[in-house]
Parts: sequence; structure tokens; C-alpha cells
Amino acid sequence: MGTLRDHREGSRGRRVSGAVVCFLWFWPAFTPAPASGLLVQDPVAPAVDQVPSEGPVDPTAFDGEAAYEMLKRVCELGPRVSGTEAMLNQQQVLRELIEANGGTVIEQPFDALDPATGGPVRMINLIGRWHPDRRKRVLFCCHYDTRPFPDKDLQNPQGLFLGANDGASGVGLLSELSRHLAGIEGKWGVDLAFFDGEELVYVAQRDPLLLGSTFFAQAYNQRQWDVRYEFAILVDMIGDSSLQIYHEKNSLEMAPRLVKSIWSVAADLGVTEFIPEQKHVIRDDHLPLNQIARIQTVDIIDFDYPDEASKNAFWHTTQDLPENCSAESLGKVGSVLLEWLRRLQQIRGS
Repeated sequence: MGTLRDHREGSRGRRVSGAVVCFLWFWPAFTPAPASGLLVQDPVAPAVDQVPSEGPVDPTAFDGEAAYEMLKRVCELGPRVSGTEAMLNQQQVLRELIEANGGTVIEQPFDALDPATGGPVRMINLIGRWHPDRRKRVLFCCHYDTRPFPDKDLQNPQGLFLGANDGASGVGLLSELSRHLAGIEGKWGVDLAFFDGEELVYVAQRDPLLLGSTFFAQAYNQRQWDVRYEFAILVDMIGDSSLQIYHEKNSLEMAPRLVKSIWSVAADLGVTEFIPEQKHVIRDDHLPLNQIARIQTVDIIDFDYPDEASKNAFWHTTQDLPENCSAESLGKVGSVLLEWLRRLQQIRGS
């Protein structure tokens, strides 16, 4: 996760910068989403039983343990900085996973300026697509790169940054979500996007953020392939062992009905970690999707890591480790999003 403003910090909310220096790719044409009017009603469905706590795992349920195993697996690759061998290895893991779960892999490569060297670095937005015949689509997304160094770490700002929560938690959640998508019935297709270059930052306030999502949004806005995303859901920092997910201010302003529908599902499922109150103002990958692509997008993020009393002490530090993340947290967020998607498919006329 890149940078932010919240109730404790001053206003630093800059608009998305045009940092991409060279676009080299091929993408089939599309029609963008309309600039106004979220075409989603509040999902309504029969009551859903809680996931059982004992006995065999329900194959239709979201498996938080599987998501956590993927989180650990990508962390074992080391820091996944854009353009590195570890990032290339992570991309291969995700390609194999998407195909194994019945999806189609689409790559969106581009070159951007590497702030450390001054030269180009090849980046790849990796997209998995299910039910490509369905023109109306939902986008779930995360970033899958890591910051080069733990620059917020007071003891070791040049140390090892694994990005277990800030990076790998989104990868783990979307990986497990992909297992359910081939069997999703209804009129909505689903894409999963893994954005590169969210935070290739060596010097804060100098180096640009959100490169992959900005490139993706610009391409979408230029009508470069024939799909329409009615809305999108971004997940970031959702593996925190002490989970509290508040309304993020930009999301609430740009996609209020989508926010309401997701938190409503969480309430129905008894997931009280989704707190229907506004707290942080976050600069994240949802901004290009909202501002450039006009896709109404929500950022689901817990920006109190490890807890609300810590003033985000683990963010961008060497303490962002798998042992400070939780399969239970991933399971709760994933269960809400999977149930939200299933209810969406049941809406008459969707």
C-alpha cells in the first residue's frame, strides 16, 4: 500500500501522476463503464449459514487457511520488487494458479522509470478472466509488488521488507477467491487483476505511486477492450491479525452504494470486523480506477497494523511478516466478498 492521509496526518492527497514513460503492449478493444450510476442494487438473498467450525471443509466456502498458505508461499520468494527475479517467480505461480482454476491469463506489460537507476523497468499487470462471454464484469484487484525497503522502520530502514500484509495478503485472498469463480452462475463475469508498480518508491514524496493501476485505468479509458466493469473491489492490507476494516473516505465519496452493499453483507454474516464508520483517507489503487477509468471502486483496507493502538507501527517495516498476519482475517474478508458476489449474481435483471 502506497501513501495516505488520515485523521492524524495532514493533507497530502495528490492526483495520480503520469509516471509511465513507455507503453509497450497489445490489448483487445473494450468499452468503458459509464461515468455515473452504479448499476448494482443492494444484494438481497436468503440467509446464509455460518461456516461450520468443525468437520470437513465445505468446498463452497472461502478457505482462509488456503489464502494464508499462498501469502506465506509468495513471501518465501523474498521481496517482490517490480522487475526482480522474485516478482517473475511470483508471476509464474499466479499464471499456473489462474489456469488451474479455469481462468484465462492476460498480461498487460509496460515500461516505467526505475527511480533507483533512471532506466526503464518492465512491469506486468497480470489479469485472470472467468466467463469471458459475459460482457458485464466485476473486477477484484490488489497490488502484488513490494516496496524496495522498509523505509518506515526506525531501526532498519534499509532492511528486508517481505510485505506479508502490504502485498501478499491481497495475493493470498484473490488466489483463494479464484478457486470459486469457474462455478459462479449468473450474468456477471469476473476478472482478477494483480497490479504491478503500486509502490516502486525509494524516496517518499518524490517517486510516483500506483503505476500499474494508472496504466490499467488509462487503457480502459481509451476503449481498448470490449468489456465493461460496472464496479471494482480493491483489497489491501487485509491479513492483519487484529482486523478492523472501516469505511475509507475516498471510497465512500466515490462509490457509496458499493460500500453500503459490502458492509451490509458483512453484517448479515456476523463479520463485525467490517465497521460501518469512516476513518482513514487512503491514496491507493482505487483512485485511478475511480478518477480515470470511471469504475466505481471500493478500497477494503485495514490501516491500523497491527492494531488501532499502534499508530500503524508495522506498516513499511521489517515487522510486516507472515506471523503478524492471520488465516482467520483472510477468511473473514474473503467470505464477505464471495458471498457478496454470489448475491450479486442472484439480483433479478442484473
